[in-house]
Amino acid sequence: MISSLLVANRGEIARRVFRTCRDLGITAVAVYSDADADAPHVREADAAVRLPGSAPADTYLRGDLIVKAAHAAGADAVHPGYGFLSENAGFAAAVADAGLTWVGPPPAAIEAMASKTRAKELMAAAGVPLLAPVDPDRATDADLPLLVKAAAGGGGRGMRVVRELAGLPAELAAARAEAAAAFGDGEVFAEPYVVGGRHVEVQVLADAHGTVWTLGTRDCSLQRRHQKVIEEAPAPGLSDGLRTTLHTAAADAARTIGYRGAGTVEFLVSATGHAHFLEMNTRLQVEHPVTEAVYGVDLVALQVRVAEGAALPDEPPAPRGHAVEARLYAEDPAADWQPQTGTLHRLAVPDGVRLDSGVADGTVIGVHYDPMLAKVIAWAPTRAEAVRKLAGALERSRVHGPVTNRDLLVRSLRHPDFATADGLDTGFYDRHLDALTAGPDTTVTGLCALAAALADAHGRSRFGGFRNVPSQPQTKTYTCGGTEHGIRYRIGRDGLHAEDFPGVRLLSAAPGHVALETGGVRREFTVARYGDQVFVDSATGSRALTARPRFPDPAARREPGSLLAPMPGTVVRVADGLAEGDRVEAGAPLLWLEAMKMEHKVTAPVSGTLTALHVTAGRQVEVGTPLAVVTE
Repeated sequence: MISSLLVANRGEIARRVFRTCRDLGITAVAVYSDADADAPHVREADAAVRLPGSAPADTYLRGDLIVKAAHAAGADAVHPGYGFLSENAGFAAAVADAGLTWVGPPPAAIEAMASKTRAKELMAAAGVPLLAPVDPDRATDADLPLLVKAAAGGGGRGMRVVRELAGLPAELAAARAEAAAAFGDGEVFAEPYVVGGRHVEVQVLADAHGTVWTLGTRDCSLQRRHQKVIEEAPAPGLSDGLRTTLHTAAADAARTIGYRGAGTVEFLVSATGHAHFLEMNTRLQVEHPVTEAVYGVDLVALQVRVAEGAALPDEPPAPRGHAVEARLYAEDPAADWQPQTGTLHRLAVPDGVRLDSGVADGTVIGVHYDPMLAKVIAWAPTRAEAVRKLAGALERSRVHGPVTNRDLLVRSLRHPDFATADGLDTGFYDRHLDALTAGPDTTVTGLCALAAALADAHGRSRFGGFRNVPSQPQTKTYTCGGTEHGIRYRIGRDGLHAEDFPGVRLLSAAPGHVALETGGVRREFTVARYGDQVFVDSATGSRALTARPRFPDPAARREPGSLLAPMPGTVVRVADGLAEGDRVEAGAPLLWLEAMKMEHKVTAPVSGTLTALHVTAGRQVEVGTPLAVVTE
């Protein structure tokens, strides 16, 4: 029996495993980098061991340090979570060699699936359906479009879609460079890119006694940068025959490699209903909660019991209902999904849904790790009810801090193509992103800005209320999404008079709450201010506003054409041969920044001359650091 379990991970998954540890009476041990010294997973653990440094390569990817940490804390088992070393056969073997229990599959099973190219060969021999690989050196126009993928990893890194043969060499080189940086292995391969395909996966669970469970399907088709955004179980719209094919293929894959523990077999399902093996993730998946909700199980507890040698019942529990999960990211979907950093002042989700989060109020979102803040999961008897429940919960959540994808998630869940599942495929965001990231309703934003101004005036009033607010017009300016909103109002004996808001009545006001009547309907607004950032939440929508100073700082002005770092990160490379004085075209890539485990391309905003290049490869930059100047 396991008595003390070290989680070789951080954030949300570490907290998730600790929750099961508490339920089972197991001591929970954390490891942490210097960047995570005050992270929630560290505070919640029964014991924690520091891994000196902040970069993953110095901390969470150091298997030797993690094994030493387990011994130092008296742990007798290690759970890898997902990401980092979770699919590293060498680490799994090192844990076992150190006399610790590995809560995961055998090292040989991990090794068998570690390379996507070798895994495909193995699955082909076992009769599992898959896409035939394409030799990039012999590819023709008839093979297009192609998908270039890293052989040694996932998460969208080292992955490129190639639609023109002329661009294949450059995309191969870029994919190899990104794969080498992310996984230490630059091997890539190519296969047909299935247009209109769905990403469907099967959860498997196997013990050491020959029992293999298939716990239904999940659909993970809504993705950005080949990373999942919304997942659900069961996958909707599959025929009984296709479900049987998927379950059989997943079980065959697990048995072929002598699998034990929880794992996921992923497939690409074409529009014609044909399934093709993609890969097997030899670990717990981020989206495992939807399966737990539908089957009424604790997959982490089952992982622990299998690691202890227990036998699974012959058959898994019967599924019931439907579950949907949304990943809340600190990123801006309207700005090429750029990750965002800063302080998360508040994250509050209504009751009735499950929240799996690696953050807490006051957590500082940095550049070292993935930008996922939390997962919100809703279960209901039917898919339509689960989708409605999740969208409503996200809409009513309080998310105060960096820009997030919350509005995109709500709009995605309510989009007709998703709601009916008729347009559910991996091209969803390619088709709908512009509409889903369209600017917010200006009427709602205006009312939120008015509420913010009134709350601010109430807070500054010496004795409270508006008795000391002058009757002459008051002005306040806010920006939201790059648009400026000027608020001009006065409070007289006959009430509120606000320009551009005819007929709006002020019913009550306090520093954190304002009630307005518009169109005969009472609207409640909660207002929270952190420095010059103001967050206004209401049933009609939430807005993040920035209060503008009355007198702008002249030092904030920048040279025209300046390119500023959109996020903290590291300059990983500059375009080949690029030098000051070069002519550049609008949209041409100038350099690449790496932040939050992804590379981000910085392009020329206009056609013109590169009159300044302020950075070189390897330099770390902060938000707003001048990178280059392009003079039109």
